[in-house]
Amino acid sequence: MPWIQTLLAGMALMMSASTGLIAYGHAADRNTGYLSAALLAGALWGVLPTFAAYLALPPATQALLALALLAAATWASVQYLLHQIAASRTWIGRVLRLQVLAAPLSLLLAPPALANGAQRAWYALLSLELLLAIVRHLSVRRRRHKASANPTALQARELGIASGLLGAAAASLILTLAYSLSGFPSDPLSALFSFMTLCLPLALLGHGLLATLALAQARKTAEAQQDQLEQAMIERVAEVERSFGEMAEQKLEQVTERERKRIAADLHDDLGAKLLTIVHTSESDRISTLAREALEEMRLSVRGLTGKPVQLLDALGDWRAEVVSRLGQANILAEWKSPAEDIVHTLPARAYVQTTRIFREAVSNIIKHSGGTHCTISCNVQDGDFMVVIQDNGQGIPAELDGRLDRGHGMASMKSRAKQMHGQCLVESGPGWGTVIRLTIPL
Repeated sequence: MPWIQTLLAGMALMMSASTGLIAYGHAADRNTGYLSAALLAGALWGVLPTFAAYLALPPATQALLALALLAAATWASVQYLLHQIAASRTWIGRVLRLQVLAAPLSLLLAPPALANGAQRAWYALLSLELLLAIVRHLSVRRRRHKASANPTALQARELGIASGLLGAAAASLILTLAYSLSGFPSDPLSALFSFMTLCLPLALLGHGLLATLALAQARKTAEAQQDQLEQAMIERVAEVERSFGEMAEQKLEQVTERERKRIAADLHDDLGAKLLTIVHTSESDRISTLAREALEEMRLSVRGLTGKPVQLLDALGDWRAEVVSRLGQANILAEWKSPAEDIVHTLPARAYVQTTRIFREAVSNIIKHSGGTHCTISCNVQDGDFMVVIQDNGQGIPAELDGRLDRGHGMASMKSRAKQMHGQCLVESGPGWGTVIRLTIPL
C-alpha cells in the first residue's frame, strides 16, 4: 500500500511543520518539539521506499537509511511520551540519541552474512523500547486520572483518544516485534504487517492533532483568564477609588466636625458670655429681653453645631416647656399631647434645631396673628415618621392671602426647614376656623 504510506507521510510532514512552529513559538512547550521530530522522521521513513526506487538506491543503502530514520523516530517518540508524564531521564535521552548513530553504524560494519540478523535485532529492540514507553505512558496517565479529585470531561475525552491511538500503535509494535524476530518471511502475514505498520504513523498524527487542539484550548483558557483578570482589576480599581472617596469624605467630615466644635466653643465662651452680661446688667427690659432671646438662639445654634444627637423624649420635653410657657404668657391655653413614653428614637442635632425653630415660628404666628384663645399641639410617631399637628381656634388666615400662604407669617421658612430634613410642612386655614399646621419629619 505505497500510496497510503505516501499520503500518511505527506500528512505527517504538514503536522510536523505545525507542531514545530508551536514548539518554536513557545519555549516552555519543548515536548512538542519531540513530537515534531518524530513526525518528521516517520514521514521520511514512509516515503523512503518511493524515493529509493526513484533514485535506484541499493537495498543495503535503503535498509541503512530506514534503520536510521526508525531509530530517530523512536528517540523522539519515547522522549515525547516520557516528557508528557514527567518521567524522562537524562540518561534515557543520551542512550536513545546514541542509538540513532549506533544502529546504522552497526549495520554498516556488520558482515554481509550478519547484516540481516542485525537489522532484525535493531527492529525488535526499537519496537520493544517504544512499546515499553507506550505502556508506561498509558499506565501513569490512567493512574493520575483516577487519582484526580475532579477530572473534567475534556481531560477524560483526551485520555480516551490518546489511549485508542497508543493502543493501536502498541498492537502494531507487538506485530512488528514478532515479525522482526520471525525473520521477515514472505507469507500472507506480510499484508497484515504492512497494514499494522500504518498504526504507528496514525498514532503520531493523532497526537499531533491533540497537541494542536490543546494549544487552541490553552489559548482559549488563557483568554478567559485574562478577561477574568481584567474584570478583577476593574473591580479592584473601583474598590480602591471607592475606598479613597470614603477616606476623603471621612477626612472632610472630621475637619468639618472639628471646625464646628471650634465655632461652637467660640460662640458659647465669647458671644454667650457677653449676651449673658447684657441680660443681667441692662436697665432696659426690652434690651434684656432681646438679649435673652438672642442667648437662647445662640445656645440652640451651638447645640446644632456640636452635632450630638438628641433623644426624642428629651426634645419633646424642651419643646413642651417652651411652647406652653410662651402661649401661656400670651393668655392662650395650650393643650399638649405627647406620644407614649416608651419611644426610643433620636433626632440628629440639625433636625432638633430646625424643628425647634419651626415650633418657635408657629407659636410666634399664633401669638401675633391668630387672635385665638386655645391651641392644641399633638405629637406622634408613626411608620418611622415624627408627626406634629398644631391647631388654633383663631380667626384663620385672611382671605386676601388665600393662595399665597408662603408669602407671610414665616410659613415659607417653616416649609424650607422641613424640606431640609426631607420632610414636609402643610398649612390649612380658612377665615373663622383657625389654622392647622401639619409637620412630618422622617426619623
